Amino acid sequence: MAGRYAIALFELARDQDQLDQVDGDLRGLQQLIAESSDLLRLIRSPVLTRDEQSRALAAVAEKVAFAPLTRRFLGVVATKRRLFALPQIITAFQAMLSEHKGEASAQLISATPLADAQIEALRAQVSKAVGRQVAVTTQVDPSLLGGLVVRVGSRMIDASLKTKLHQLELAMKGTA
Repeated sequence: MAGRYAIALFELARDQDQLDQVDGDLRGLQQLIAESSDLLRLIRSPVLTRDEQSRALAAVAEKVAFAPLTRRFLGVVATKRRLFALPQIITAFQAMLSEHKGEASAQLISATPLADAQIEALRAQVSKAVGRQVAVTTQVDPSLLGGLVVRVGSRMIDASLKTKLHQLELAMKGTA
């Protein structure tokens, strides 16, 4: 379902030459969802009515000055009671945009938020390893304890402290 909505938004944005603007809006929304537990509750709540969700999301979109296309899209998603799928819709849209631009997409998952310089250094390293430009999305997962997980397509590099501790635990059980 998220893929269908992402395709529709992608095609509209491409036809109206607004891909970069919509992408910026969606990245901003993704960050707002990650930072605001209230916004996360809003998009996940089955208790709120369509109208309440629509009005609340419209106010957020107006406050952060989203493009009219993005606002209309969010209104449709709210009306159809699909706000819970927004994170997946955003991820699918970003993957389509990356493919459209000839980029690979990579996801960086860290225990704490990464600084812009760190993200840029990681982007450069991943681009070098993959052999083409890479669009990076970041995510914070405190359960990793430390380190980083990098996903590029179906490949994953897990250098998290959580995984290293788990491997050590398994090794110690094997010697006992």
